[in-house]
Amino acid sequence: MVSSNLKLLSGNSHHELTNLIATKLYASVGGHDTKRFSNGETCVTIRNSVRDEDVFILQTSAEPVNDNLMELLITISACRIASARRITAVLPCFPYARQDKKDRSRAPITAKLVANMLEIAGCTHVITMDLHASQIQGFFNIPVDNVRLYAETTMVEYIRSHFDLSKVVIVSPDAGGAKRAAAIADKLKVGLALIHKERKVANQVSRMILVGSVVGQVAVIVDDIADTCGTLALAAKVCTDEGAEQCLAMVTHGFLSGKAVQVIEESLLSQVVVANTLPLSEAARACSKITSMDISHTLAEAIRRTHNGESISQLSS
Repeated sequence: MVSSNLKLLSGNSHHELTNLIATKLYASVGGHDTKRFSNGETCVTIRNSVRDEDVFILQTSAEPVNDNLMELLITISACRIASARRITAVLPCFPYARQDKKDRSRAPITAKLVANMLEIAGCTHVITMDLHASQIQGFFNIPVDNVRLYAETTMVEYIRSHFDLSKVVIVSPDAGGAKRAAAIADKLKVGLALIHKERKVANQVSRMILVGSVVGQVAVIVDDIADTCGTLALAAKVCTDEGAEQCLAMVTHGFLSGKAVQVIEESLLSQVVVANTLPLSEAARACSKITSMDISHTLAEAIRRTHNGESISQLSS
C-alpha cells in the first residue's frame, strides 16, 4: 500500500504497463491531457493538483521515441511548475541508452544529453531497468536507481521454472553482455559460453565465434536489447552448429524493429522471451515464438520503496 500523496502519471508510450503497476500499488493513474498542435508541437496539461505531491511519471522508449521523450520532459516541467514535492521519471527502457560513449570522432554522447534535459526539466529522481551501460548513472547529478539485478532475477526464476538446469548453458551474444550472462549463470549454477562478434557495419554482424561448449545443452542466449534480432538469430545458428539441442533467447528490452519478427520466425530460436518494458507490436503478439515476461511487480516495488523511503537494494532479497 502507498499513501495518498503518491501520484502516478502515464505517458502515451505504454499504458498497459502503467495499469499493471497501478494495480500492484493499489493506486490510480492520475489524469493529464496530451495533445498535438497542427505543426506537431506537444502540449501537456495536468488535470489534478500535484502540489506537494510525490509524482511518478512512467514513460518508456517506445516508438515514436522523440515524441515520447518530449512528452515526458513537458510533463516533468508541468509538474515542477505546479509545485510537486518530488518528481521521479520511471523509465523502464532508457531512451538513447546505446549512445553512451564517444567511440569515434565527432560522435555524440546522446544519453548524457537526455540526462541533462531530464534534470533541467525538473526531474529529481530516475528509476530505470537494465541500462545498456551502467556509466549512464554517472551522467546525472540526481539519484538514479537502475534495477538491472532484478531483471536478472526475473530471468533466473523463469529459466528455473521452465527448464532442467542440468541441461542449461547461458550464452552471451557479445563480450559486452558477459557480466550479465555470468551473473545469471552463477545464480543458476550452470555453464557459461560467450560469442565473440565482429561488426563491419552498425546493426550488421559479419562473423561470430563461440567460446565454450553447448553440446547437448539448451542454450539460453541473454541480452539487454533485441532490436533487429540479427545477432540473436546468428547466435542461435552458431550454437546449433556447435551441437546445442535447443536455443532460446531472453532479453529485457524488445525493440523488435524492422523485420525483427520475420527474422525470429525464420531463425533456429525456439522461443524469444522479452520483458514488457516496451509494448509489443501486433505482429510480435501474433508470433508464436515471442513470449512476454511481466516485470511490473519489480517497478511497482521500486516505486513503493522510493515513496516510503525504503532501500531499493533489498529488492533482490
